Amino acid sequence: MARNIEIKARVADPEAMARRAARIADEGPWTIEQDDTFFRCEDGRLKLRDFGNGNGELIFYRRPDQPGPGQSEYRITPTEDPGGLRAVLADALGVVGRLRKTRVLYLADRTRIHLDHVEGLGDFLELEVVLADGESARVGRADARFLMERLRIRDADLVDVAYVDLLEERYQ
Repeated sequence: MARNIEIKARVADPEAMARRAARIADEGPWTIEQDDTFFRCEDGRLKLRDFGNGNGELIFYRRPDQPGPGQSEYRITPTEDPGGLRAVLADALGVVGRLRKTRVLYLADRTRIHLDHVEGLGDFLELEVVLADGESARVGRADARFLMERLRIRDADLVDVAYVDLLEERYQ
């Protein structure tokens, strides 16, 4: 499986964060609308991402719930029928949550920087430092910490769970 090191943090000032991200990025920004449906999954998470243009991705991943840089293992496969696939997976596995977000994507070397506005939750930043095959997670964590400093992300802003978990907590 592919691996990366990830962090998620709350963002109080999205415009200021976008300026900081743009200063360190090599590419971007690109704006992407995403409609994510999460399905029951015993070992990790399974979500279908619908881009709203007839394309989507089925994403399986494992990531511990922890604040700060943590390793995620993932597998992604594209689909040209996200609506049909959503219906099949909902019938077979059951839906545990759904969220919609607007993502602004930047690339800084091997790191994906996401500025996300999540409906019902607010603004967040995610870093995904893509690891090479066999590369130590320690190196990726160091890269993530370096970018956190450059983007002025404080440990107090870090979030230790997925957006879908935050939505569930909010509406309980």
